[in-house]
Amino acid sequence: MKIVVLGANWIGDAVMTIPALRQLRTSYPDAFISLYTRAWAEGVFRDANFIDEIVTISSKGVFAQASELRKRKFDLSILFPNSFESALVARIAGIERRLGYSTQHRGFLLTDRVPVPDWKNEDHESRYYLNLVQSIAGARAERSESELPVSKERREAAHSYLFESGVPDGGAIVGFGAGSTNSMAKRWPAENFARLADLLTDAGCNVVLLGAANESDVSAAVTAAAKSQLTDPTGKTDLGTATAILSELDLFISNDMGLAHIAAAVGTPTIVIFGPTNDVTTGPLGQFVEIMREPVECSPCMLRECPIDHRCMTRISPERVFETAVKMLETRHQ
Repeated sequence: MKIVVLGANWIGDAVMTIPALRQLRTSYPDAFISLYTRAWAEGVFRDANFIDEIVTISSKGVFAQASELRKRKFDLSILFPNSFESALVARIAGIERRLGYSTQHRGFLLTDRVPVPDWKNEDHESRYYLNLVQSIAGARAERSESELPVSKERREAAHSYLFESGVPDGGAIVGFGAGSTNSMAKRWPAENFARLADLLTDAGCNVVLLGAANESDVSAAVTAAAKSQLTDPTGKTDLGTATAILSELDLFISNDMGLAHIAAAVGTPTIVIFGPTNDVTTGPLGQFVEIMREPVECSPCMLRECPIDHRCMTRISPERVFETAVKMLETRHQ
């Protein structure tokens, strides 16, 4: 049996599909499972032992994508995106069974239609993807099964990269994710990250800033405001390298962003500062995750720009985050 999964479109969402992908492998141990996804996702799922291959989307056109899938002769397609286009691609590709949620008037394109559950906006997003797989697989799994493996070779290469970038051996390595590509409201102030970096450096830690190229400005602002020496490869690594680096950190501290989901999935202790978004539905999954938020009356608002004083984020002090970071680092090294 050949199964193709049309992957999620954002980094955080992609990581939140891991429990569903693991359930799919458990339910169909002998099937050949392909993940059809965006090119950046290859770096995240490269060492995943619950899929057989990654096929990256090489064209934006519906007919071109359908042609790619048709050549591989899949028996079943599972659609994680809610879009009409994803269902249309699977239909034109001639895949016999097409499983997805009945959204965006696309039901007629699906052979296995799943109604959107009533709890969609109240439970964790990972359960939404898991529910889709369970609707056809039948078995039930713990949604906390979100582990993402990274090979020893990639970890060693990441360690070498950090050393060559100026991170000395000795002392805990703490990563910062000071950006967020789709919302300014999700960003904890750069000066707060800078103050936190100074506190951690004084405590003997080495601080590394990570992020995409379009987050270089905020990382530069943190570096400029900090009194201590920071390492800033923001925008200089692909997602595969960033994933391996995250697996080598002692702690990762960030806003609500995709890298936080990856860090938690690879087993790195992670602190995520939440403000306008809802950690109950989209918080990173993992055994060593701490959510920090200020319970203000207007949060979560889900707005991308704060219309008032950004109190949900500015009231979280660097000293408060530092105390939590110290506790997590002490626990890790016990």
